[in-house]
Amino acid sequence: MTETGFEPNLSSFKACFQLLQAGTTQCGRDRHVENYSSGQQSVTGVTSVDDSNSYWRIRGKTATVCERGTPIKCGQPIRLTHVNTGRNLHSHHFTSPLSGNQEVSAFGEEGEGDYLDDWTVLCNGPYWVRDGEVRFKHSYTEVLLSVTGEQYGRPISGQKEVHGMAQPSQNNYWKAMEGIFMKPSELLKAEAHHAEL
Repeated sequence: MTETGFEPNLSSFKACFQLLQAGTTQCGRDRHVENYSSGQQSVTGVTSVDDSNSYWRIRGKTATVCERGTPIKCGQPIRLTHVNTGRNLHSHHFTSPLSGNQEVSAFGEEGEGDYLDDWTVLCNGPYWVRDGEVRFKHSYTEVLLSVTGEQYGRPISGQKEVHGMAQPSQNNYWKAMEGIFMKPSELLKAEAHHAEL
């Protein structure tokens, strides 16, 4: 714990990071070549942790502006925007093609989508810490972001389906891996110091 009361490894808004399923080597990846029956771009899991197509940026929920470096509170809604395509992690009431769970897709242009792009961070403690496991609960449909074991065939052979599951399980824990993480903002540090007086 630092003297300001903030953990040094808090995940913060506007961070760029690789999302890895906890306990595995499944990275969330946005693909260009496969579209779902809904017409939206698929999101798949891959085992390669050095895949440059697996990076996501944390942003405030839809229609919300957030300052860079603001720590993310457990229970806070966010958006995850794919760095390479600018599309948001999205879900809606469509059935996923392999597992029959809820479809998770990439939606929008240049980070702009809709309210179905919002996910709530579920974690222990007051803030999401970088090396801590988290779950992402879809803010509208309430499914949990998950990867089980269903694999696609051609043209994305070997990649696993990312989907939403209604029930918690070991398949819906995630960790932020390598990336660019912002330090908590000076304003928040000042507020924490003031609250301690």
